[in-house]
Parts: sequence; C-alpha cells; structure tokens
Amino acid sequence: MTSKVLFTGKTHTTAGRDGGAVSQDGFLDIKFPDPHPAAENLFGAAWSGCYLGAVQLSAAAAKVKLPALPEVDAEITLNRNDAGEYFLAARLTVALPGVERDVAEALIHAAHEICPYSKAVRGNIAVETILA
Repeated sequence: MTSKVLFTGKTHTTAGRDGGAVSQDGFLDIKFPDPHPAAENLFGAAWSGCYLGAVQLSAAAAKVKLPALPEVDAEITLNRNDAGEYFLAARLTVALPGVERDVAEALIHAAHEICPYSKAVRGNIAVETILA
C-alpha cells in the first residue's frame, strides 16, 4: 500500500521560564513557561480539530446531513499512578445538534476509526466519548 503525505507540521519547542513553541509556518507561536499544562491543551485542541473533520467524514459516508456544525469539548488529563508513572486520559464531549441520538452515537464512534489522533492513542490511553 502506498501513501501520500498530506501535510507535515514542523515546530520548535523550548523549555524554561521563557519556554514556548513556534511552528515553521508561523501559524503557531505560543509561550508556556515551566510548569504549564500547555501540552495537554495543545493535544486536546489538535485532536478535537481532527476529530471534528472525522465526524463530518463519517456523516458524509453514512449519507447523514448535519443540520449544524459539530462541536467537541476535549479534556486531556495528566495523571500519575502509585508507582510514580505518568499517563494521559481523555474525554471528548461531542455535540451534534439536530441529529437523532442513535445516528449521532454511530457517527461519533465511526469518527474514531477515521481520525488519525484517535488511531494513535487507541490502546494507549483511556478515552471516553460522550454525546452531549
């Protein structure tokens, strides 16, 4: 199977009191001095943006017209267990206004099969998806 690169994001990140991240294209330029939960916020924003596209693709594949644009609230939690190991957990709360509940549930679960972020974390972190 061959693949085609659609986009490559390039960022440079620095640590410390003057820490931050900047993307090569200049779109992202954020400061986050240590300690700051920017990684969880950025991951949540990136994942939920990708996931929204996957919801729309799953709707199109199922021939479901979305009466309104979908929305996602992402919560990414950084946790530590008794052994001192760090791990992530996620909750995605999805709003699909005007879509019947059973159809909406099918779409949000199908989106996890499409979204590259969902695929990347599958089996690695606990993910809860809630239909608002």
